[in-house]
Amino acid sequence: MPVGPNTADQDVDIDLAQLLRAVWQRKGRVALITCLMAGAAFAGASLIKPTYRAETTVLIEPRAPNYDAENAKSAASEPVLDELNIASQVQLFRSADLIRQVVKDLKLYELKEFDPDLHPSALSDLMVMLHLKKNPLELKPEDRVIKTFLDKLQVYQVEKSRVIGVEFSSKDPKLAAAIPNAMVNVYLAVQSGAKLDSNEDAARWLEPEIANLRQKVADAEQKIADYRKSSDLIPAGDASSFASRQLNDISAELVRVRADRANAEARLENLKAAVKSGRAPDDLDVVMASPAIQSLKQSEAALKAQISDLSITLLDNHPRLKALKAQLASMETQIQTETRKLLSNVENDANIARLKEQQLMQQLATIKTDTATAGEKEVGLKALEREAAAQRQLLETYLARYREASSRIDPNATPADARVISRAMEPGEPNFPKVLPITIVAGVATFVVSTVIIMILELFSGRALKPVGPVPLPGRGPIRRREEPEVEPTAFPHAPEPAHRPLEPAIAASAATALAEGESTDIKSAPLPAESEFSIASVARYLSKRGVSKAIVLSPGGDEGSAATVMLAREVAEAGRSVILIDMTGSACPTLLMAAHPDLPGVTDLLCGDAAFGETIHPDRLSPAHIVPQGASDIRQALRGIDRLSMITDALADAYDLVLVECGAASVDNIARLCRGREQEIILSIPEPQEEGLAALMEAFDAIGQSDVLLMSDKADLPSDAVEERSFGKAV
Repeated sequence: MPVGPNTADQDVDIDLAQLLRAVWQRKGRVALITCLMAGAAFAGASLIKPTYRAETTVLIEPRAPNYDAENAKSAASEPVLDELNIASQVQLFRSADLIRQVVKDLKLYELKEFDPDLHPSALSDLMVMLHLKKNPLELKPEDRVIKTFLDKLQVYQVEKSRVIGVEFSSKDPKLAAAIPNAMVNVYLAVQSGAKLDSNEDAARWLEPEIANLRQKVADAEQKIADYRKSSDLIPAGDASSFASRQLNDISAELVRVRADRANAEARLENLKAAVKSGRAPDDLDVVMASPAIQSLKQSEAALKAQISDLSITLLDNHPRLKALKAQLASMETQIQTETRKLLSNVENDANIARLKEQQLMQQLATIKTDTATAGEKEVGLKALEREAAAQRQLLETYLARYREASSRIDPNATPADARVISRAMEPGEPNFPKVLPITIVAGVATFVVSTVIIMILELFSGRALKPVGPVPLPGRGPIRRREEPEVEPTAFPHAPEPAHRPLEPAIAASAATALAEGESTDIKSAPLPAESEFSIASVARYLSKRGVSKAIVLSPGGDEGSAATVMLAREVAEAGRSVILIDMTGSACPTLLMAAHPDLPGVTDLLCGDAAFGETIHPDRLSPAHIVPQGASDIRQALRGIDRLSMITDALADAYDLVLVECGAASVDNIARLCRGREQEIILSIPEPQEEGLAALMEAFDAIGQSDVLLMSDKADLPSDAVEERSFGKAV
C-alpha cells in the first residue's frame, strides 16, 4: 500500500503501535461516547415493562395402584416410555384443547395482555368494515387468546430424561407462576380422565361378553357329561377311564398269581424229587416249615433218648423198652403220613395257582377289548373337553379384565402417567430486561466499535502503515545511521575510541545508489581494486576451503572495516554456504547495511533477555546471508552478559556453516575474552592497512598469545617481507 511520494515502490506493514497511539489520543472522545451509549441503554432498559418467567417440571412415568397381584403384574408389563412418547406428551401440552381449558379456568381473555383484540382500535374497526380483515370478536374469547398464549409458552423435554419443562412468560409475576401450574393440573386431569374412560368402556363391553361365555361353558360341560353317560366312560378320578384302570389292576394281579404258581411248582418238584430218591425229607424247606411235622420230630427225638437211656440198664425184651419202641414206630408212621399230606397240599396249591392264572388271562383279554373300545370313544370326549377348556380360559381372562377395569373406575384409582416434580413459584426478579447486563454490553460494544472505527481511519489515512524492506533515501543522499549511543561505540568495555571515518568512497557510493534506487544490487558489486591474496574473495575462499565455522572480525578502522565484513558475509553466502553475521559494533553499520529495519530485535535484546533467540535472526536484504542486528536494548546492560556470547555463537554454529562476529574497533584484550579456550579464526578487516598500525596490532596479539591472525584488505600494499615476518594472512 503506498504511503507517500517516496514510497511508491515500497512494501508496507501495519504499525500496531501507531494504531494504539491513535486510540489513546482519542481516549476522551471514546470514553464520552461509551458513557453516553451505556446511559442510553440503561435508560431504555429501565423504561421497558419487565417480563417474568416461571417454570413447572413434570416427570412422565407409568403410574398404577399396585394393591393386588394382578395390577402389579399389569404395571410391570407396561412398555417403557421412549423418546417418541415423550415428544408426543410435549405436543399434548401445546394442544389447543388444553390451552382453551386453561384460558377458560383463569379467564385470561379478560386481560389485555392476552387478548389485544378485546378493545380494537379505530383502524381495526375500519378494516373490518371494509371487509379487509375478519372481525376478531366473532371468535370465541378462548380462541382469540391461543396465539398470544403460544407465543408466551415454551414446552421442552429435558435432554436425556423423561422430564418435561413448562415455561411461561407474563408481565404479571403471579400469572407467570399460575399458568404453568394450571396447565399441569389440566394435563393430569386429561390423562387421568382418558384412562378412566377407557376402563369404563372396557367394563361395559366385558359384561355381556362374560354372560355369553358363562352360558357357553355350561353347555360345553353338559355335552361332556352326556357323552360320558352315553359312551359308558366312567372317570377313574385320575384323568383315566374305568376300563384303563381295571386293565392296570388285572395286569398287576396276573403278575402276582404267576409268581405264586411258579413258587408252588418249584416246591412240589423239590418234594417229589426227595420222595422219589428215598432220602429223608427232613431237610426240605416245605417239611421244615410244617408245624405238625416239627412237633412229631421233637416227640420222636424224646422217645429215642429214653430208649437209649433204658438200654443201659434194661434188656431188650423188657416190657418198658418194648413199649417205648412201639411208640417210636407209631411216631415214625405219623411223620410219614404228615409228609404225604404235605406233598398233597403242595400239589393242590400248584394246581390252584394254575387255575387262577387261566382265569386272569381270560379276564385280561376281555378287558383289553373293552379298553380299545373306550379309547375310540375318548377321542370325541377329549374334543369336547378341549372346547370346554378354551371357553373356560377365555371366561377367566374376561373375568380378570373385568375385575381390573371395575377396580379402576374410581377416579382416585386411575392416576395419570405423570407426576409433578416442581411447581412454578412466583418469580422475584424479571426475566427481561436485565438492566445491568444490557448496560454493560452496550458500553463494551460502543467501545469496541469506536476503537475499530478509529483504527480503520488510521489505516486509510496511511498513518498506521510502516515501510518494509529496503528504505529508499530521498535525493539519493548518504545512508542514514542511528544516532551514536552515549556509551562507548564497541561491544566491549575499555575499547579504544574508533576513528569514525566515512566508508570507502567506492563502497559508500555503490551502497547509497543501490538503496536509493531500490535495486537488488550487492554492495560487493561496487568497483573494487584488483584482487589480491588479502582480498574479500580470497578470504571467503579460504574460510570455505578450511571449513571454518566461527570467525571474530576486528575492524580497527571503524565502519569501513565493518562494511568489508558485510561484503565477506555476502561473498560466502553467494558461494552456497549458510552464514550469519552478529553485529557487535557500536555504530550498527552491519545492521544498517543488511537489516530491513534498524529497530529490529538483535544481540543486545538477546543478552538482556528482552527477546527470544528466534526473534533476533533476520535475513539480509540483498543476499542469502542472515544477520543478528545490534538491537534496541541498553548496551551497558547487554555488556554484563557478554560471556553468554560464546554460547550464542556455539548454538548458531550448529545451524550455520559460518558465524561471523563483527566487533568493530574493539580492543585486543576484549577479543581475547571471546577467543579464550575456543577454536576460531581472528580476522583483521582493514581496507587500507598501514605497516606501523599492523605492527602495533600484532604486538598486542602476540602479547595475548594470538599470533595467527588473518588479514582482509583489498588495498594491501605491504612488503612481502613484512607480511611473512608478521604472519599476516595464511596460505589463502
